[in-house]
Amino acid sequence: MDNAQKPPVFLGADVLQLLLFGGKGGVGKTTASAATALDIAVRHPDLAILLVSTDPAHSLQDSFAGAKPPSNLTVLELDAQAHLRDFKARNRQRLMDIASRGTFLDEEDIDRFLELSLPGMDELMGFLEISRWVRDGKYAGIVMDTAPTGHTLRLMGMPDQMRAWLEALDTLLAKHRYMKKVFHGTYERDDLDDFIEGLAAAVEETEKLLKDRKRCRFIPVMLAEALSLGETLDLIRELKRLGIEIKDVVVNRLFPESRCNLCRDIRARQIQELSRLSHEQLFDGVRLWGVPMYPQEVKGLEGLRSFWREFKPVDASGAENQPSLPPIAPQVDNAIPLPLPDTTMLVIAGKGGVGKTTLACATALRLASAYAGKRVLLFSADPAHSLADCLNLPLGPKPTPVVPGLWAMEMDAGADFIALKNQYRKELAQFLSKLMPNLDLTFDREVMERILDLSPPGIDELMALAAVMEFLSPDGYDMLVLDAAPTGHLIRLLELPEIIEGWLKVVFGLFLKYRDIFQLPGITERLIRLSKSVKRLRAILRDPSRARLYSVSILTEMSFAETGDLLAACGRLAIPVPGLFLNMATPEGAEPLCAALFVRESRTRRHFMAAFPDIPQTLVYRQSDPRGIANLAALGQLLYLTSGGQHD
Repeated sequence: MDNAQKPPVFLGADVLQLLLFGGKGGVGKTTASAATALDIAVRHPDLAILLVSTDPAHSLQDSFAGAKPPSNLTVLELDAQAHLRDFKARNRQRLMDIASRGTFLDEEDIDRFLELSLPGMDELMGFLEISRWVRDGKYAGIVMDTAPTGHTLRLMGMPDQMRAWLEALDTLLAKHRYMKKVFHGTYERDDLDDFIEGLAAAVEETEKLLKDRKRCRFIPVMLAEALSLGETLDLIRELKRLGIEIKDVVVNRLFPESRCNLCRDIRARQIQELSRLSHEQLFDGVRLWGVPMYPQEVKGLEGLRSFWREFKPVDASGAENQPSLPPIAPQVDNAIPLPLPDTTMLVIAGKGGVGKTTLACATALRLASAYAGKRVLLFSADPAHSLADCLNLPLGPKPTPVVPGLWAMEMDAGADFIALKNQYRKELAQFLSKLMPNLDLTFDREVMERILDLSPPGIDELMALAAVMEFLSPDGYDMLVLDAAPTGHLIRLLELPEIIEGWLKVVFGLFLKYRDIFQLPGITERLIRLSKSVKRLRAILRDPSRARLYSVSILTEMSFAETGDLLAACGRLAIPVPGLFLNMATPEGAEPLCAALFVRESRTRRHFMAAFPDIPQTLVYRQSDPRGIANLAALGQLLYLTSGGQHD
């Protein structure tokens, strides 16, 4: 690792065209991006700077705390859905013309598919909008606050996804071009060709920008903790595969030397974790920049201006010289009742980085211990899984035994949808081979194969979640514990069942309307099973006797705001919330940092109590590394009371 003293490029004199901050939820991406954009705008008052968030659960405005940024700094929380609606409105006729030229579908069929899915992803539209701003040169520099890791990787993979979509559109036009040449001897380009080529050029240019180190940098932000470090390694590995080089990493909230046992314990663990990076080839040539744990929450203009004032290169050496300290045992105030044994699904949800995975594991272990004879399945719906790291066990897409009565798995969200499309293509090929005299297979086959590509965004994740419903059977599992994706992603996932049901109705209607063409018994049966699983998932989530959503937060104002968004969504969707965990709380202490954190967190806790008086709130204090089955089981014993009001 190269930790030379010269400042990082993203804080240098030259303004980059595009600067992206990413990483695991809760590590301070929003704060780092807002502080950087503000720093650039103040140093270059003559340049127009844009600070934009692509996280579905925006918190940029919370970071500024109502303060007005400099006049040359525009702060925007991107509404990707609005850009998708605008794209459809502007290009609806073009898309319908393309589809009608290349398919046997009528206008009503095409309109239904456009309404449900095309062009494929709202994030895609947001991505294209940002690339347009770069091309237009409206802003000298754009600083981007991205969503948590899994969501960000989908965004960074947009060029490949966009190319696949454009190929689908081009396939629809191929037959039209061919027929024109056959019957008219020639084909003249028109507006639709220009439309597709224009989008393709935009994608190509954006991809070049992402890989151009002179114009663009991606800055991972992490904490010196095992789960954050592991996710950062996964992020850098995937970005490298995409051709995006990483040169700087921000390590946030580093604790200082102290006489306080808690601070000393945290600092020793941070140094120990950072020492692992010296053995990681991925970090060769990467500079680590440390930012201290500040006593006050970093927000508002003054707070953001101070964020980079104390940063410095990180020296992770000397981990072996750290003194051995007694572990900080878990401590909990106001434990809540253990869910009843007839509960079917528990969802552990919240902002990224608040400890959802830790509490999901602790909860699942407690349930398995308390209800002998029950079979509990713990699984993750977060695109950036961390169950395996938390449990210290190798996990995959199939249930793995953890302890008696408990199994765990990390879902492969894309696998089921890929299998569905492969089965569809196989059955379609078999059926079309019997109809060769009646169809022009050169083009119609390609068009028909791509029908499942016109699916709503997120269907892969919902299919994986719906597939877990099939585990709920007399021969399967009795209770499901879901380690959910970060808030914005989860809210979309919870709202998806209605969208998927609408999509399935259109597909089934299409199969029925064109039953002479779509004689696909296997795929029809599979879609029927998916429809039943989605309906079952909806029914369970809305039944307070069978489902529970436990919200996890930390005692910061930004996490408080995001918790309000999550609980409001649960209210809209009629999902019961019987408990709120306030995690990683600082106990009262005499040392300056702990004392300041305690005062700050106590103020935020009063806000939680005033805003959500009807939801029991459990305070979970900071502790030593909670990873591993023994530590998680000990925490689980403290979180919940038995029906008699006692711990086991």
